[in-house]
Amino acid sequence: MKKLAFLLLVASSSCFAAEPSAEKQAELRTMLKNTCSSCHGVDLKGAIGPALKPETLGSKDDAMLMDTIYNGRKGTMMSSWKASMNKEEIAWLVGILKSGK
Repeated sequence: MKKLAFLLLVASSSCFAAEPSAEKQAELRTMLKNTCSSCHGVDLKGAIGPALKPETLGSKDDAMLMDTIYNGRKGTMMSSWKASMNKEEIAWLVGILKSGK
């Protein structure tokens, strides 16, 4: 039930979320380059973790992707990022990953 409530909150908040500041966006892009790439590959085409490219993420539900980043994935190396990013920042990150920007 908690997971459903989280997904509904994320889905509804992402519709009205403001973009992170330019400084925070730069920080998130640096994190993608320096941290996420250690599992998802230098160019995010996949390695230990799956590819994070528009062609692989396009069919994935935004709420599921946001939940994966926020809570991690049990039984995998994907850890939770809720201590480092809020839901709005995660929604923005999912948006840029899916768009390839």
